[in-house]
Parts: sequence; structure tokens; C-alpha cells
Amino acid sequence: MAVSLPSAPSVDLVPVRRALLSVSDKTGVIDLARALAERGVDLVSTGGTAKAIRDAGLPVRDISEVTNFPEMMDGRVKTLHPMVHGGLLAVRDDPAHAAAMTEHGIGAIDLVVVNLYPFQQTVAKGAERPEIIENIDIGGPSMVRSAAKNHGYVSILTDPADYADFLADLEANDGASTLKTRQRLAAKAFAATAAYDSAIAQWFGFVDQGEAFPATLPLAFTKHPETLRYGENPHQVAALYLPQKGGQGIAQAEQLQGKALSYNNLNDADAALELVSEFIDGPPTVVIVKHANPCGVASGETLLEAYQAAFACDTVSAFGGIIACNRPLDAETAEAISGIFTEVVVAPDASPEAREIFARKKNLRLLLSGELPNPSRPGLMMKSIAGGLLVQSRDNGRLTDDMLKVVTKRAPTEQELADCRFAWTVAKHVKSNAIVYAKGGATAGVGAGQMNRLESARIAAWKAKDAAEKAGWAEPRTIGSAVASDAFFPFADGLLAAVEAGATAVIQPGGSIRDDEVIAAADEAGLAMVFTGMRHFRH
Repeated sequence: MAVSLPSAPSVDLVPVRRALLSVSDKTGVIDLARALAERGVDLVSTGGTAKAIRDAGLPVRDISEVTNFPEMMDGRVKTLHPMVHGGLLAVRDDPAHAAAMTEHGIGAIDLVVVNLYPFQQTVAKGAERPEIIENIDIGGPSMVRSAAKNHGYVSILTDPADYADFLADLEANDGASTLKTRQRLAAKAFAATAAYDSAIAQWFGFVDQGEAFPATLPLAFTKHPETLRYGENPHQVAALYLPQKGGQGIAQAEQLQGKALSYNNLNDADAALELVSEFIDGPPTVVIVKHANPCGVASGETLLEAYQAAFACDTVSAFGGIIACNRPLDAETAEAISGIFTEVVVAPDASPEAREIFARKKNLRLLLSGELPNPSRPGLMMKSIAGGLLVQSRDNGRLTDDMLKVVTKRAPTEQELADCRFAWTVAKHVKSNAIVYAKGGATAGVGAGQMNRLESARIAAWKAKDAAEKAGWAEPRTIGSAVASDAFFPFADGLLAAVEAGATAVIQPGGSIRDDEVIAAADEAGLAMVFTGMRHFRH
């Protein structure tokens, strides 16, 4: 049997004669209520909102006067009533709906002003489970969804930031709302309830039930107000979205100057900040990134020394790159960075002098991150694929002393071990297959993203040789260096390429069926080699 549906709403202007206000966040609600009352709008409200309106000297009716039923169960039951939802859901120009309203004495509600119980704030403050559960709003989302569904006739305000524009709409239309405004507010309202439910589902799944990967992954992000210039390529559009519960990283960094960021700028700046954060407790360190791969990383006594050493690793790739520092920028370092074209500079802060120096470079984007993100923090990483979404935990694995296992006849010296650790930290952030040579707290050569490990070892050595020639050094910094491999050497050839480049120590995960062959080759060459037992693929 066919179901008869009401006709689609055709009205544009709907006079606002009655409004229902029930808000947790009372920002701006008194000014809104006063403006509505001055227009002769009948105000209906609940609990604390009604008290606040009444205390402001404004006329307001309690919701119980509309429902003829008292609020009960500590306010859990107050708006879940046909007298409320009938007034919200009725299709005004449908005869059957109009007859039902008349028969049951249901008055139309033209405006709903609702924001929801502070569930996320309650979780964030570390509340106990019973308090968290009490802050799951039921009646609020129900009213929001009813009003938004029936936006042909009803306006729904869920954000205090929209109050002024809504009043302007009424002012321009003799006390009526426009369909365009109601449609916009309805879209925002459904997004608000979706985000709210997502936060609740995330808490239940990840926290309350302790599920690493719930059967349904609820996600809700808010679009950053700034528009990205474009995506990976100029013909692609892109946007930045932020998590509901906040965060600490490149997405939250403050941009002090420069033109708008692109997708690639943010992606590369994120790679640079994530790597430099590995040195959160270390000496002054500078990372230079190009196309999401580090091309130079160094630590020094000062930030300037660190930048100069990182830049020397690959002066060609550094052009147009992204620079990240683990210390506030000083004038000397800013002056040195200004010597070449740089897309983005990221630092926890910058001195007034450094800011003034960068201000001369109008196109350079300066981002201040505040505190560096914790490299050991948990979290999820997501990647879209055709028809689905890949989700994994963050690679927050870090090297500890008890993980290191010397597998060669010769153990590394103290300096070699320090270089191994440095190279390993950088290799974690290099696209696989990754090979990194390091010496004296600086990268000597980086081989990234090759289809086999041997080629990565050769490319990194070639880049080190090229850097030495450009700098006028007597020999490349791979001589006497340590080499890190993000995964095991499947054959001895990659290790032998490192030997040929002058490396004297090796750090790698181990675990190949040919480990014995690789260890024997290292022993024959007089290398010291340590296994970590941890792999750091980055695809």
C-alpha cells in the first residue's frame, strides 16, 4: 500500500511567533531572548534557561505550561512530549497535520534555540562515569533533529555565533525567517548532533569499553576557517579539518605571516614537526623537509649551528623546503634561514627580532606550534583507499637501551652508538625503503622511497659525496658514519654499499632469514652492528 507523504514545503518566509529556548551554554541567550521578546515572540523555556531569562526581567513560560506535564526525573524528562514535538514536526500546510494540531491543542513552534549538555567538557575534566553518563543529552538532540527535519517551517539555532545573523534575517524580513537561512541552520544542526553522537560513541568504544578498533568508527571533525590554496596539485581542492576534542600539532599552529597554506605545505610541515619533536628533550635541533622526506637533520650547541649542519647535508633539496626547530627561533638563525627561499618555518616560538627578519620575506609562512607534540602520544593514523579507510595506531615506538642487541664481533664505540641512535630516529621519518647515514649529530646522506634497499644506500652515499664537493670538504661525512635502515637488510649487498660509503656502524631491526649472512659481511668489514627488533616502515 502506498504511503501518502506531505507535500514539500513551498513557503519562503515564516513569521517567528513562538520560540523554545533550552541551552547549556548561555552565551548570548539573554540578548537573543530580549530581541525576540521586543518583537512580541512568545518565549518558552526550560529549567536554568527559563530562570536566566526570567531573572533578566523578560517574560517567559515554563515548558510545563505547554506540555501540561511537570519536568521530572531530575530534568531527564521535560521536552520529550507530543505538545513539543508536534509543534516542531507539523507540516503547516498539510490539512491532516493542521487538523491534528487543532484537535490536540498543539501550538506551532517557529524557532528552537538549543545547545547540548557539555559531554566532551565533562569527559575532558576527568569526571567519573556516572557524571559522564548524566551529561549525555537526550531531549536536546531530539528537538534539534525535529526542528532541522522540519526546516521548511522551523528555524533551529545550535550555535551562539549564529544569533546575530538570525536576528538580522528577522529584521530584514519583518520578523520572518527565510528558507535559505533555515536550510543553512538545519545543515549545521544535523552536523552538530552527528558530532555530539560521535563524541559519545568514541568515549563508549575507545574509553569505556577499551576497544582499539570499534565495530563502527565514529569520526567527526570541524573545518578550519582558513581555506587552503589547493590540494596536492592546483586542480585539486582541499580543506583542513580539526578534531572535536582539540589537539597539539601542525593543525593547531598559529600562522604569523605569509600567503595561505596548501595541502602540501601542511603535509610537509607536519612531517617536519613530527620529526623535530623526536628531539623534544634533546639539544637544539633543526629539520629540513622536502616532499615529506627529511633532506637534512642536525643537532648543535646552538640553533644556528644545527641549521648550518642540516643545510649542508643537501643544499639543493633545501631550496623551497620546510624547516622545523625544537627551540624558539632567534635572530641569527632567522637571518641564516632567510638566505635561501623557504616555504614554511615551524618553531615553538620566535623572538621579536626573528619575526622582524622573517617579515621581510612576504611569501614565507611562519608557524608557531607552542609546545612540541609528544612523540610518544597514542593515536590513530588513517589513509583512504578506493572503497575504504585504512586505520592503524601511530608509530610512537622509540628506542630504549634494553632493545639494542650487538650482533657483531665488534661493539660500537660510544660515538658510533650515539650516531646510530641519531640515524635511527631520522630513519623512522623517511619514506621506505629508508637509509640514513649520520655522523656527529647530523645526517650525512638520506636515501628515501626506493623500491630496494641497495638503491637507497647508494643514493644516500651519492648525496653525501655531492654535499662534500659543494662544501669543499676533503671527504664526505659518510666516512666514519653510522648507517640506519628502517627494515632489515634482506641481502648483504645494501650493507656492503654502506661499507663502500665509509660507514663503520650499522643499526637495523634484524629478523631476515639471511641475518647470519649480513652479520658475517659486517664482521668481515670490521663493522659494529646492533639490532633493534623494531621496524619503522613509512609508506
